[in-house]
Amino acid sequence: MTNYAPEIDDEERRRFLRVLGVTSAAAVGSDLTLDGLRGKLHGDSAEELSSMGHAIRGDVTGELDADLLAGGLSGLATRMGRIEDVRAAGIPARDERLYRELAASAWTINDHLVDIGFYESVESHLPAFTENHIENVAHELIRAELLTNTLSDLGFSEREKTALVMNVVNNTGRLALWMPTKDIPEGVEFDVEHVAPLHHRAAEGSLLWVDDMDTHLWQNEVLLTDDILDAAMWDIKAMLGGFHLLGTAAQGVTDGSLTDSQLTAALTAGTAAMIVGQEDLTNDAFRITDEMRAPHSWEVEG
Repeated sequence: MTNYAPEIDDEERRRFLRVLGVTSAAAVGSDLTLDGLRGKLHGDSAEELSSMGHAIRGDVTGELDADLLAGGLSGLATRMGRIEDVRAAGIPARDERLYRELAASAWTINDHLVDIGFYESVESHLPAFTENHIENVAHELIRAELLTNTLSDLGFSEREKTALVMNVVNNTGRLALWMPTKDIPEGVEFDVEHVAPLHHRAAEGSLLWVDDMDTHLWQNEVLLTDDILDAAMWDIKAMLGGFHLLGTAAQGVTDGSLTDSQLTAALTAGTAAMIVGQEDLTNDAFRITDEMRAPHSWEVEG
């Protein structure tokens, strides 16, 4: 199994553990895994998150199509199992759909969630991305073995699972810029009335970025390196993993597999992973600088 997540440096590690409240003595080990952190977490974040999840559950119970969600999540998991094959294929041919196929099942879930007003309910009951909320969500996500095991089932290595949660915890500043629609200030240059709910923007935006990869890579082959393709694949895997967490939360309403606090954690962490992933993808694979790009042909020949 290929580990697409970048190596975790010491500063990222310290920031992550500081937010989680893990003591320095517990942080000196060479391996940093969610399973290893689970027993070191203190405090109880469930109560605050539970009231939010309970409210969302009350809004959408009876509206969600259990069979559609189960089929969509199964299809997404199957497609994510092909990620290494997609990466091994290299640059897609013209009109090929290597990357679009990865997201196909996610679109089915997304369209259903839009139709029933799921995103509106989520935005109305969840707070903005504050440091306190992210901290509570991280604790609950790590404690919820069902959710971390779900990531394992999707093909996430231990390092990739840790990196996904770390991306959520260590990027509160970036996440805070993604406001709930109701919090967007007056006087902006666009009509707020037509701005989708925050979690809808994160989900559909991520899927659109994935869909664009086939054409983008084909058109920019001359610029691309293996490092760029590997970084992009991690961003895509993180986004699709985040979407799967969001879809798992919706399924948890239909089958009772998640507690209310786990529901909130899955929705928030999944959305945050999609936001960070699509922002990173733009820098890793779309805004290709001269320092990043493959050598010019005359440099190779020379």
